[in-house]
Amino acid sequence: MDTPPPSFPLIGITPDRPLERVEVRSTYLDAVRASGGLPVVLSGCLQDVPAIIQHLDGLVLTGGDDPIMESFGVPTHPKACRIDAGRQEFELALLEAVANRPDLPVLGVCLGMQLMGLHAGGHLDQHLPDTLATAADHADGRTHSVEGPLGSGLVWSRHRQAMTDPGSLEVVARAGDGVIEAIASTQRPMYLGVQWHPERTDDRQMGMGLFHRLVDQARGGNG
Repeated sequence: MDTPPPSFPLIGITPDRPLERVEVRSTYLDAVRASGGLPVVLSGCLQDVPAIIQHLDGLVLTGGDDPIMESFGVPTHPKACRIDAGRQEFELALLEAVANRPDLPVLGVCLGMQLMGLHAGGHLDQHLPDTLATAADHADGRTHSVEGPLGSGLVWSRHRQAMTDPGSLEVVARAGDGVIEAIASTQRPMYLGVQWHPERTDDRQMGMGLFHRLVDQARGGNG
């Protein structure tokens, strides 16, 4: 009897679009591929969103620059490094479309988590150095510990902003100084945002374990 071919779930990865280019760090592709998924870099074009959501088995919202907060009713901090407006529009449209596919597993990384939280009605501290004495612990690729229902471990971190509340989502990990480090929906198999970079985190559970979970969910639900 022939052995069926292995299942490679199609995992979409959101890119930056600087200067009419499409760019994504290869570490995201490597992490998805090492977890048994087939990574595909998305177009970043708003009109493609309906077809993208129809065909994907899973989604990774990658890290990047800072959200444009006027979209959420408040001014953008003057020290923010603004995300490309087209990218933000594309990713928010993806999140809106994902609402109609509760089976689709989603992993948001750094900026990706922030957009998930803002889309869920949450609020963002736009410049941690203004409000947090330990802001430097979260910057420049430093490692720090996190813990919560998601698990615990040392994570690789580089961010100036953080959610102050998750809106309709739930906090599932915090840093020792109280910074929200992970948010999730308990109504879906996997709808998870993490403030750290799991693709650069050595801790198995908080690093590659999250990509394995994403691909396993994608294979089980849609593979």
